[in-house]
Amino acid sequence: MDAKEFDWNQALREQWEWHWNNQIRSRLEGLSDDEYFWSPVPDAWNVRPRGTSNAQIQAGAGNFTIDYGFPTPDPAPFTTIAWRLGHVIVGVLAARSAAHFGAPEATYESWEYAGDAATALDQLETQLDVWLTGVRGLSEAQLREPVGEKEPYPNAPMAELVLHIHRELIHHISEVCLIRDLYAHSER
Repeated sequence: MDAKEFDWNQALREQWEWHWNNQIRSRLEGLSDDEYFWSPVPDAWNVRPRGTSNAQIQAGAGNFTIDYGFPTPDPAPFTTIAWRLGHVIVGVLAARSAAHFGAPEATYESWEYAGDAATALDQLETQLDVWLTGVRGLSEAQLREPVGEKEPYPNAPMAELVLHIHRELIHHISEVCLIRDLYAHSER
């Protein structure tokens, strides 16, 4: 295939899809609720039943909230699998799909965070599908268009946002896998 036939949209999607299908998806199978909520250090940010957190900010619309602080403490607290999945599901995927692809509005404050691992993984799969469907629908011209005021860098082309989101997914879901490894080898 020469450069004139190169499918930029497919290449951008494959950046994430290859990692998901070949490295990550199988590593999330069997995630237990104990792993999901496990904190290897004191005072880690987590997803907790409403009213049980000591964090400065407890965001969420349902029975569970996610811990936050503003400004973020220095050093930032360790974050659990539940927190990292909540961040990816809402801040990385759902909010971006709402901003760019017409998905329902999603914020940390309005989200109903999962109270168990299976629900969190279902939310992750759903938001990945929404995101990738949106990306799949972008033409090459749309990939070159500025993302606009919905993003911190409004003049950046949409392709850069897609790359950024996929890097975020690879980064945070790899951390989830590492925490699972620590859980499996820890003395709880």
